[in-house]
Amino acid sequence: MSDTGDAGRHADGGERGPEGAGGADPVRGADPVRGTVRGTAPVPLSVLDLVTVGSGSTAHASLRTSVEISRLAESRGYHRHWVAEHHSMPGVASSSPAVILAHLAAHTSRIRLGSGGVMLPNHAPLAVAEQFGTLEALAPGRVDLGLGRAPGTDPRTAAALRGTGRLDEAADGFPRQLAELTRFLDDDFPDGHPYARVHAVPGPVQGPAGRPPVWLLGSSGFSARLAGELGLPFAYAHHFSAAGTLPALDLYRQSFRPSAVLDAPYALIGVSALAADTEEEARAQVLTGALSMLRLRSGRPGLVPTPEEAAAYPYTPLEREFVDGWLANIAHGTPDEVRSGLDALVKRTGADELMLTANAHGGAARVRSYGLVADAYGMPTEGSTPA
Repeated sequence: MSDTGDAGRHADGGERGPEGAGGADPVRGADPVRGTVRGTAPVPLSVLDLVTVGSGSTAHASLRTSVEISRLAESRGYHRHWVAEHHSMPGVASSSPAVILAHLAAHTSRIRLGSGGVMLPNHAPLAVAEQFGTLEALAPGRVDLGLGRAPGTDPRTAAALRGTGRLDEAADGFPRQLAELTRFLDDDFPDGHPYARVHAVPGPVQGPAGRPPVWLLGSSGFSARLAGELGLPFAYAHHFSAAGTLPALDLYRQSFRPSAVLDAPYALIGVSALAADTEEEARAQVLTGALSMLRLRSGRPGLVPTPEEAAAYPYTPLEREFVDGWLANIAHGTPDEVRSGLDALVKRTGADELMLTANAHGGAARVRSYGLVADAYGMPTEGSTPA
Protein backbone atom coordinates (compact mmCIF):
# COMPACT_ATOMS: atom_id res chain seq x y z
CA MET A 1 0.00 0.00 0.00
CA SER A 2 1.30 3.42 -0.89
CA ASP A 3 1.85 5.98 1.83
CA THR A 4 -1.43 7.86 2.23
CA GLY A 5 0.43 11.12 1.97
CA ASP A 6 1.39 10.40 -1.64
CA ALA A 7 -0.75 12.03 -4.27
CA GLY A 8 -2.73 9.76 -6.55
CA ARG A 9 -4.23 10.34 -9.96
CA HIS A 10 -7.79 11.32 -10.66
CA ALA A 11 -9.53 9.50 -13.46
CA ASP A 12 -8.97 12.64 -15.53
CA GLY A 13 -5.24 12.77 -14.81
CA GLY A 14 -5.40 15.30 -11.95
CA GLU A 15 -4.04 14.86 -8.48
CA ARG A 16 -5.79 13.35 -5.52
CA GLY A 17 -4.96 14.07 -1.91
CA PRO A 18 -4.77 11.88 1.19
CA GLU A 19 -8.51 11.75 1.86
CA GLY A 20 -8.97 8.95 -0.67
CA ALA A 21 -9.01 5.20 -0.25
CA GLY A 22 -5.40 4.79 0.74
CA GLY A 23 -5.76 5.24 4.50
CA ALA A 24 -6.50 2.75 7.24
CA ASP A 25 -10.06 1.68 7.88
CA PRO A 26 -11.12 3.70 10.96
CA VAL A 27 -13.57 1.04 12.11
CA ARG A 28 -11.55 -2.13 11.70
CA GLY A 29 -8.06 -0.65 11.58
CA ALA A 30 -7.56 -2.53 8.34
CA ASP A 31 -6.66 -1.84 4.75
CA PRO A 32 -9.85 -0.51 3.10
CA VAL A 33 -9.16 -2.44 -0.12
CA ARG A 34 -7.32 -5.64 0.70
CA GLY A 35 -9.24 -8.21 2.71
CA THR A 36 -8.10 -10.51 5.49
CA VAL A 37 -7.95 -14.29 5.11
CA ARG A 38 -10.02 -16.20 7.66
CA GLY A 39 -9.54 -19.85 8.56
CA THR A 40 -7.90 -21.93 5.84
CA ALA A 41 -9.42 -20.04 2.90
CA PRO A 42 -6.81 -19.35 0.19
CA VAL A 43 -7.87 -15.68 -0.09
CA PRO A 44 -10.42 -13.41 1.64
CA LEU A 45 -14.00 -14.47 0.97
CA SER A 46 -16.88 -12.03 0.45
CA VAL A 47 -20.56 -12.02 -0.55
CA LEU A 48 -22.22 -10.80 -3.74
CA ASP A 49 -25.95 -10.43 -3.15
CA LEU A 50 -28.38 -10.31 -6.08
CA VAL A 51 -31.39 -10.23 -3.71
CA THR A 52 -33.08 -12.89 -5.82
CA VAL A 53 -36.84 -13.40 -5.56
CA GLY A 54 -38.14 -16.94 -5.93
CA SER A 55 -41.47 -18.08 -7.28
CA GLY A 56 -44.05 -17.91 -4.48
CA SER A 57 -41.96 -15.44 -2.48
CA THR A 58 -41.73 -11.64 -2.28
CA ALA A 59 -39.16 -8.85 -2.42
CA HIS A 60 -39.83 -8.28 1.28
CA ALA A 61 -38.74 -11.83 2.08
CA SER A 62 -35.68 -11.55 -0.14
CA LEU A 63 -34.55 -8.35 1.56
CA ARG A 64 -34.98 -10.01 4.96
CA THR A 65 -32.75 -12.81 3.66
CA SER A 66 -30.15 -10.23 2.67
CA VAL A 67 -30.05 -8.99 6.27
CA GLU A 68 -29.70 -12.56 7.50
CA ILE A 69 -26.87 -13.23 5.06
CA SER A 70 -25.09 -10.02 6.04
CA ARG A 71 -25.27 -10.85 9.74
CA LEU A 72 -24.04 -14.39 9.13
CA ALA A 73 -21.26 -13.17 6.84
CA GLU A 74 -20.10 -10.68 9.46
CA SER A 75 -20.01 -13.25 12.24
CA ARG A 76 -18.30 -15.89 10.09
CA GLY A 77 -15.46 -13.70 8.84
CA TYR A 78 -16.53 -12.83 5.30
CA HIS A 79 -14.84 -9.56 4.39
CA ARG A 80 -17.53 -7.62 2.50
CA HIS A 81 -21.15 -7.81 1.33
CA TRP A 82 -21.91 -6.17 -2.01
CA VAL A 83 -25.27 -5.58 -3.68
CA ALA A 84 -25.62 -5.45 -7.47
CA GLU A 85 -27.78 -2.98 -9.42
CA HIS A 86 -30.32 -4.57 -11.77
CA HIS A 87 -33.51 -3.23 -13.31
CA SER A 88 -36.75 -4.59 -14.78
CA MET A 89 -35.95 -8.16 -13.68
CA PRO A 90 -38.75 -9.78 -11.66
CA GLY A 91 -36.37 -12.27 -10.08
CA VAL A 92 -33.97 -9.62 -8.74
CA ALA A 93 -34.92 -7.01 -6.12
CA SER A 94 -31.72 -4.95 -6.09
CA SER A 95 -32.64 -1.96 -8.23
CA SER A 96 -31.55 0.49 -5.49
CA PRO A 97 -28.21 -0.64 -3.97
CA ALA A 98 -27.72 2.49 -1.84
CA VAL A 99 -31.10 1.99 -0.15
CA ILE A 100 -30.37 -1.68 0.56
CA LEU A 101 -26.88 -0.89 1.84
CA ALA A 102 -28.25 1.66 4.30
CA HIS A 103 -30.58 -1.04 5.62
CA LEU A 104 -27.74 -3.56 5.93
CA ALA A 105 -25.58 -0.96 7.68
CA ALA A 106 -28.24 -0.64 10.36
CA HIS A 107 -28.10 -4.39 11.03
CA THR A 108 -24.31 -4.90 11.04
CA SER A 109 -21.30 -3.29 12.67
CA ARG A 110 -18.05 -4.57 11.08
CA ILE A 111 -18.47 -6.08 7.64
CA ARG A 112 -17.70 -3.86 4.64
CA LEU A 113 -20.74 -2.99 2.54
CA GLY A 114 -20.74 -1.89 -1.06
CA SER A 115 -22.11 -1.82 -4.56
CA GLY A 116 -21.22 -4.55 -6.96
CA GLY A 117 -21.94 -2.33 -8.59
CA VAL A 118 -23.63 0.97 -9.24
CA MET A 119 -24.07 1.25 -13.00
CA LEU A 120 -22.65 4.74 -13.37
CA PRO A 121 -24.12 5.63 -16.80
CA ASN A 122 -27.60 5.29 -15.24
CA HIS A 123 -26.93 8.09 -12.76
CA ALA A 124 -25.63 11.62 -12.40
CA PRO A 125 -22.17 11.44 -10.76
CA LEU A 126 -23.20 14.03 -8.16
CA ALA A 127 -26.16 11.87 -7.11
CA VAL A 128 -23.88 8.85 -6.65
CA ALA A 129 -21.40 10.93 -4.64
CA GLU A 130 -24.22 12.14 -2.38
CA GLN A 131 -25.65 8.65 -1.88
CA PHE A 132 -22.32 7.09 -0.99
CA GLY A 133 -21.26 10.08 1.07
CA THR A 134 -24.42 9.48 3.08
CA LEU A 135 -23.59 5.78 3.42
CA GLU A 136 -20.08 6.65 4.55
CA ALA A 137 -21.57 8.94 7.20
CA LEU A 138 -23.88 6.13 8.35
CA ALA A 139 -21.17 3.45 8.41
CA PRO A 140 -17.76 5.19 8.52
CA GLY A 141 -14.91 3.16 7.07
CA ARG A 142 -17.16 0.31 5.94
CA VAL A 143 -18.39 1.41 2.50
CA ASP A 144 -17.11 0.40 -0.95
CA LEU A 145 -18.19 2.09 -4.18
CA GLY A 146 -18.03 -0.43 -7.01
CA LEU A 147 -18.82 1.04 -10.43
CA GLY A 148 -19.84 -0.56 -13.70
CA ARG A 149 -20.44 0.89 -17.15
CA ALA A 150 -23.13 -1.55 -18.32
CA PRO A 151 -26.80 -0.61 -17.78
CA GLY A 152 -27.66 -3.65 -15.67
CA THR A 153 -30.74 -4.19 -17.79
CA ASP A 154 -32.08 -4.15 -21.35
CA PRO A 155 -31.63 -1.11 -23.63
CA ARG A 156 -35.23 0.11 -23.36
CA THR A 157 -35.16 0.05 -19.57
CA ALA A 158 -31.79 1.78 -19.56
CA ALA A 159 -33.17 4.55 -21.77
CA ALA A 160 -36.14 4.93 -19.41
CA LEU A 161 -33.79 5.12 -16.41
CA ARG A 162 -31.69 7.83 -17.97
CA GLY A 163 -34.61 9.79 -19.38
CA THR A 164 -32.72 10.44 -22.58
CA GLY A 165 -34.28 7.96 -24.96
CA ARG A 166 -30.77 7.03 -26.13
CA LEU A 167 -27.73 5.14 -24.92
CA ASP A 168 -24.93 6.60 -27.03
CA GLU A 169 -23.17 8.04 -23.98
CA ALA A 170 -23.03 4.71 -22.10
CA ALA A 171 -19.58 3.43 -23.07
CA ASP A 172 -17.55 6.38 -24.32
CA GLY A 173 -18.72 8.61 -21.49
CA PHE A 174 -17.72 6.30 -18.65
CA PRO A 175 -14.17 7.64 -18.06
CA ARG A 176 -15.54 11.19 -18.05
CA GLN A 177 -18.29 10.27 -15.58
CA LEU A 178 -15.76 8.46 -13.39
CA ALA A 179 -13.48 11.50 -13.32
CA GLU A 180 -16.40 13.74 -12.41
CA LEU A 181 -17.56 11.41 -9.65
CA THR A 182 -14.06 11.26 -8.20
CA ARG A 183 -13.86 15.05 -8.14
CA PHE A 184 -17.17 15.23 -6.29
CA LEU A 185 -16.05 12.61 -3.76
CA ASP A 186 -12.85 14.57 -3.07
CA ASP A 187 -14.47 18.01 -3.46
CA ASP A 188 -11.53 19.27 -5.50
CA PHE A 189 -12.74 20.60 -8.84
CA PRO A 190 -10.14 23.15 -9.99
CA ASP A 191 -10.84 26.87 -9.94
CA GLY A 192 -12.74 27.91 -13.01
CA HIS A 193 -14.48 24.57 -13.47
CA PRO A 194 -18.29 24.88 -13.79
CA TYR A 195 -18.67 22.62 -10.74
CA ALA A 196 -15.97 24.26 -8.60
CA ARG A 197 -18.59 25.60 -6.18
CA VAL A 198 -20.83 22.51 -6.27
CA HIS A 199 -20.36 20.19 -3.29
CA ALA A 200 -21.45 16.61 -2.66
CA VAL A 201 -22.95 16.56 0.83
CA PRO A 202 -22.20 14.71 3.06
CA GLY A 203 -18.60 15.19 2.00
CA PRO A 204 -15.26 16.95 2.54
CA VAL A 205 -16.80 20.44 2.34
CA GLN A 206 -18.09 19.78 5.88
CA GLY A 207 -14.64 18.97 7.22
CA PRO A 208 -12.13 16.09 7.18
CA ALA A 209 -13.86 12.82 6.41
CA GLY A 210 -13.13 9.47 4.87
CA ARG A 211 -14.72 8.43 1.65
CA PRO A 212 -15.49 5.08 0.03
CA PRO A 213 -12.74 3.45 -2.01
CA VAL A 214 -13.69 3.23 -5.69
CA TRP A 215 -13.59 -0.11 -7.48
CA LEU A 216 -14.09 -0.70 -11.18
CA LEU A 217 -16.21 -3.68 -12.18
CA GLY A 218 -16.33 -5.40 -15.52
CA SER A 219 -16.91 -8.46 -17.67
CA SER A 220 -14.56 -7.39 -20.49
CA GLY A 221 -11.22 -5.71 -20.99
CA PHE A 222 -12.43 -2.09 -20.95
CA SER A 223 -12.74 -1.64 -17.19
CA ALA A 224 -9.80 -3.98 -16.57
CA ARG A 225 -7.48 -1.70 -18.51
CA LEU A 226 -8.96 1.48 -17.03
CA ALA A 227 -8.67 0.15 -13.47
CA GLY A 228 -5.05 -0.77 -14.11
CA GLU A 229 -4.16 2.60 -15.62
CA LEU A 230 -5.74 4.42 -12.67
CA GLY A 231 -4.26 2.13 -10.02
CA LEU A 232 -7.70 1.10 -8.73
CA PRO A 233 -8.90 -2.28 -7.44
CA PHE A 234 -10.73 -4.36 -10.04
CA ALA A 235 -13.63 -6.81 -9.73
CA TYR A 236 -14.35 -9.21 -12.59
CA ALA A 237 -17.73 -10.88 -13.16
CA HIS A 238 -16.48 -14.47 -13.49
CA HIS A 239 -19.91 -15.71 -12.36
CA PHE A 240 -21.49 -14.82 -15.70
CA SER A 241 -18.54 -14.33 -18.05
CA ALA A 242 -16.07 -17.05 -17.10
CA ALA A 243 -14.42 -17.32 -20.51
CA GLY A 244 -13.02 -13.80 -20.24
CA THR A 245 -11.65 -14.04 -16.71
CA LEU A 246 -8.01 -14.79 -17.41
CA PRO A 247 -7.63 -12.30 -20.30
CA ALA A 248 -9.24 -9.53 -18.23
CA LEU A 249 -7.08 -10.21 -15.18
CA ASP A 250 -3.95 -10.36 -17.32
CA LEU A 251 -4.86 -7.03 -18.92
CA TYR A 252 -5.50 -5.45 -15.52
CA ARG A 253 -2.16 -6.58 -14.16
CA GLN A 254 -0.24 -5.58 -17.28
CA SER A 255 -1.89 -2.14 -17.32
CA PHE A 256 -1.47 -1.45 -13.63
CA ARG A 257 0.23 1.76 -12.53
CA PRO A 258 0.82 2.32 -8.79
CA SER A 259 -1.33 5.03 -7.21
CA ALA A 260 -2.19 6.50 -3.82
CA VAL A 261 -4.82 3.79 -3.58
CA LEU A 262 -2.72 0.72 -4.42
CA ASP A 263 0.95 0.00 -4.94
CA ALA A 264 0.16 -3.35 -6.61
CA PRO A 265 -2.85 -4.84 -8.43
CA TYR A 266 -5.74 -6.16 -6.38
CA ALA A 267 -8.24 -8.29 -8.29
CA LEU A 268 -11.46 -9.71 -6.93
CA ILE A 269 -13.64 -12.11 -8.93
CA GLY A 270 -17.32 -12.83 -8.50
CA VAL A 271 -17.98 -16.57 -8.30
CA SER A 272 -21.19 -18.58 -8.33
CA ALA A 273 -20.92 -21.06 -5.47
CA LEU A 274 -23.55 -23.06 -3.63
CA ALA A 275 -22.91 -25.65 -0.94
CA ALA A 276 -25.53 -28.04 0.43
CA ASP A 277 -25.57 -31.10 2.63
CA THR A 278 -25.64 -33.39 -0.41
CA GLU A 279 -24.48 -33.12 -4.00
CA GLU A 280 -28.03 -33.83 -5.20
CA GLU A 281 -29.52 -30.99 -3.18
CA ALA A 282 -26.91 -28.56 -4.44
CA ARG A 283 -27.57 -29.60 -8.03
CA ALA A 284 -31.32 -29.09 -7.59
CA GLN A 285 -30.75 -25.59 -6.17
CA VAL A 286 -28.30 -24.33 -8.81
CA LEU A 287 -30.52 -25.66 -11.59
CA THR A 288 -33.12 -23.08 -10.54
CA GLY A 289 -30.64 -20.28 -11.19
CA ALA A 290 -29.61 -21.82 -14.52
CA LEU A 291 -33.22 -21.95 -15.73
CA SER A 292 -33.75 -18.40 -14.53
CA MET A 293 -30.73 -17.26 -16.57
CA LEU A 294 -31.91 -19.25 -19.59
CA ARG A 295 -35.24 -17.44 -19.48
CA LEU A 296 -33.52 -14.08 -19.05
CA ARG A 297 -31.23 -14.69 -22.03
CA SER A 298 -34.29 -15.76 -24.04
CA GLY A 299 -36.12 -12.52 -23.28
CA ARG A 300 -38.47 -14.15 -20.77
CA PRO A 301 -37.29 -12.94 -17.34
CA GLY A 302 -39.32 -14.00 -14.33
CA LEU A 303 -39.14 -15.07 -10.72
CA VAL A 304 -36.57 -17.72 -9.87
CA PRO A 305 -38.30 -21.09 -10.42
CA THR A 306 -38.65 -23.74 -7.73
CA PRO A 307 -36.38 -26.81 -7.78
CA GLU A 308 -39.37 -28.89 -8.83
CA GLU A 309 -40.13 -26.57 -11.74
CA ALA A 310 -36.50 -26.53 -12.86
CA ALA A 311 -36.30 -30.32 -12.74
CA ALA A 312 -39.52 -30.78 -14.74
CA TYR A 313 -38.79 -28.13 -17.39
CA PRO A 314 -38.74 -29.63 -20.95
CA TYR A 315 -35.29 -28.49 -22.04
CA THR A 316 -34.53 -28.58 -25.76
CA PRO A 317 -31.09 -29.89 -26.76
CA LEU A 318 -29.88 -26.31 -27.28
CA GLU A 319 -31.29 -25.23 -23.91
CA ARG A 320 -29.70 -28.23 -22.22
CA GLU A 321 -26.35 -27.27 -23.73
CA PHE A 322 -26.72 -23.75 -22.34
CA VAL A 323 -27.69 -25.01 -18.87
CA ASP A 324 -24.84 -27.53 -18.73
CA GLY A 325 -22.37 -24.82 -19.72
CA TRP A 326 -23.78 -22.50 -17.09
CA LEU A 327 -23.58 -25.11 -14.35
CA ALA A 328 -19.99 -25.97 -15.28
CA ASN A 329 -18.92 -22.55 -14.00
CA ILE A 330 -20.65 -22.90 -10.63
CA ALA A 331 -18.79 -24.39 -7.67
CA HIS A 332 -21.57 -26.54 -6.23
CA GLY A 333 -21.98 -29.70 -4.23
CA THR A 334 -21.01 -30.68 -0.71
CA PRO A 335 -18.92 -28.21 1.32
CA ASP A 336 -15.75 -30.17 0.51
CA GLU A 337 -16.56 -30.12 -3.21
CA VAL A 338 -17.18 -26.38 -3.17
CA ARG A 339 -13.97 -25.77 -1.23
CA SER A 340 -11.99 -27.79 -3.79
CA GLY A 341 -13.58 -25.86 -6.64
CA LEU A 342 -12.79 -22.50 -5.07
CA ASP A 343 -9.23 -23.51 -4.24
CA ALA A 344 -8.67 -24.59 -7.84
CA LEU A 345 -10.14 -21.33 -9.14
CA VAL A 346 -7.74 -19.27 -7.03
CA LYS A 347 -4.79 -21.28 -8.32
CA ARG A 348 -5.95 -20.89 -11.92
CA THR A 349 -6.65 -17.15 -11.78
CA GLY A 350 -4.40 -15.79 -9.04
CA ALA A 351 -7.41 -13.82 -7.73
CA ASP A 352 -6.73 -11.81 -4.58
CA GLU A 353 -10.28 -12.24 -3.27
CA LEU A 354 -13.35 -14.34 -4.07
CA MET A 355 -16.85 -12.84 -3.86
CA LEU A 356 -19.37 -15.65 -3.66
CA THR A 357 -22.89 -15.39 -5.00
CA ALA A 358 -25.23 -18.21 -3.98
CA ASN A 359 -28.13 -18.18 -6.43
CA ALA A 360 -31.02 -20.45 -5.55
CA HIS A 361 -34.79 -20.35 -5.32
CA GLY A 362 -35.11 -20.04 -1.56
CA GLY A 363 -33.44 -17.79 0.97
CA ALA A 364 -32.78 -20.64 3.39
CA ALA A 365 -30.61 -22.45 0.85
CA ARG A 366 -28.55 -19.32 0.25
CA VAL A 367 -27.99 -18.65 3.95
CA ARG A 368 -27.14 -22.31 4.53
CA SER A 369 -24.59 -22.26 1.72
CA TYR A 370 -22.59 -19.36 3.15
CA GLY A 371 -22.51 -21.08 6.52
CA LEU A 372 -21.35 -24.39 5.02
CA VAL A 373 -18.57 -22.72 3.03
CA ALA A 374 -17.39 -20.97 6.20
CA ASP A 375 -17.43 -24.33 7.99
CA ALA A 376 -15.40 -25.95 5.21
CA TYR A 377 -12.65 -23.37 5.68
CA GLY A 378 -12.76 -23.30 9.47
CA MET A 379 -13.80 -19.66 9.54
CA PRO A 380 -15.00 -18.09 12.82
CA THR A 381 -18.12 -19.62 14.30
CA GLU A 382 -21.40 -17.83 15.02
CA GLY A 383 -21.09 -15.36 17.87
CA SER A 384 -17.29 -15.17 17.86
CA THR A 385 -15.26 -12.15 16.83
CA PRO A 386 -13.07 -12.64 13.75
CA ALA A 387 -9.38 -12.43 14.56
